[in-house]
Amino acid sequence: MKRNPAVAGQFYPLTAEAVEKQVYGFIEKPKNKINAIGVVSPHAGYIYSGPVAGSVYSRIELKPTYIIIGPNHTGKGKPYSLMSEGSWVMPQGEIDIDVKLAKALLSGSEFLEEDFLAHAYEHSIEVQLPFLQYFKSPFKIVPIIISYSKGHIYQAIGREIAKAVKESKKDVMIIASSDMTHYESQEDAHSKDMKAIEAILKLDEEELVKRVEKFDISMCGYAPVSVMLAAAKELGAKSAELVKYQTSGDASGDYSSVVGYAGIIIK
Repeated sequence: MKRNPAVAGQFYPLTAEAVEKQVYGFIEKPKNKINAIGVVSPHAGYIYSGPVAGSVYSRIELKPTYIIIGPNHTGKGKPYSLMSEGSWVMPQGEIDIDVKLAKALLSGSEFLEEDFLAHAYEHSIEVQLPFLQYFKSPFKIVPIIISYSKGHIYQAIGREIAKAVKESKKDVMIIASSDMTHYESQEDAHSKDMKAIEAILKLDEEELVKRVEKFDISMCGYAPVSVMLAAAKELGAKSAELVKYQTSGDASGDYSSVVGYAGIIIK
């Protein structure tokens, strides 16, 4: 089964040449690359979140497989949806799913279910792919959509992912797709986002969920980030680094109502 682009021509350009040109403008040249276990990367239109995503992807060593976890914006499909076969069609070419790892995840999970519908129109995973494709290194993906639930379920799914990765003996990175606070003033968004980011930098998924609820932080991907953190710690993660934070106001000039974007590397 082929999953066609849902937001090409909207969140990022429609043609391969135009995508390459826009992504190139966000790529940095750090002195050293990081062998990351996981990352947090935003998923808005590239004019807004592209600099943050580019900063993250510029700094990491490439992997042959990426487990990419996104939130469910559409409300479609099953709560914990994994697409285990087929490919994702993108302007820069098709990306195959790592069938063996995906099937292992399905068979070993109490929660993950085979589901295409949750992925068909959801943008949060899709917008990560042109950045990975930019570097021209062959890779496969395991796409997972996580709906809002309870913290213990996020932790359980994270442990299931880590177990499957360990047993596969594959070199895998886990990408959590998330924007931060939505449509609040620059001052309020920054204040709330730093509370969430602080919990992520401590690798504390339980604290992240608590803070999102306590401070009413409209971080759309806290569920995927919680899953990623739980998995990353099982895979040996010891620290995290905030590589870039900004808001939509930095692109639009309107700081009265912004969306926050954070790029974080787990290592």
